[in-house]
Amino acid sequence: MAGEQRIGHLEDEALKRRERLKALKRKREGDKRGESEKQEHISDTELPKPVFRSYRPTNEELNDFVKEPSAPGDVAAEVKDHLEAAKSGVVIDQLDVTALAPRKPDWDLKRDVAKKLAKLERQTQRAIAELIRDRLKEKSKTDDLAAIVNAGVSDNIREPT
Repeated sequence: MAGEQRIGHLEDEALKRRERLKALKRKREGDKRGESEKQEHISDTELPKPVFRSYRPTNEELNDFVKEPSAPGDVAAEVKDHLEAAKSGVVIDQLDVTALAPRKPDWDLKRDVAKKLAKLERQTQRAIAELIRDRLKEKSKTDDLAAIVNAGVSDNIREPT
């Protein structure tokens, strides 16, 4: 059944193609017939209305299509506004000096290394936490929390980092 539908579909496509070819042939023959038929077709359709912007027609019938000239804008006021804005000058307090200063030569290196430093910082914090746990395990035999804290503080005082 699917094969029959496919064949029917192909036949439909072939019929559509034939109709398009016939329409193209009719159109080509219509072009060869001559300009007289085209003139008749043009007279049947409505022509666009002209608009005269910078031309005054001599025919009085066309005066309805004349468009009134537009008045130019007030350029003097606009120029005056621009001149007043230019006279005011830039206030130094509003100016950000850091935006004008050149960047240090290693700014891009710091930017690129920032992710790696963050990763190393996390690893360092884990290592410090592990060392603290090891010390607590060693000193857990005494069970004196105050002694453990004091021992940790005294170790830090002896070994500055």
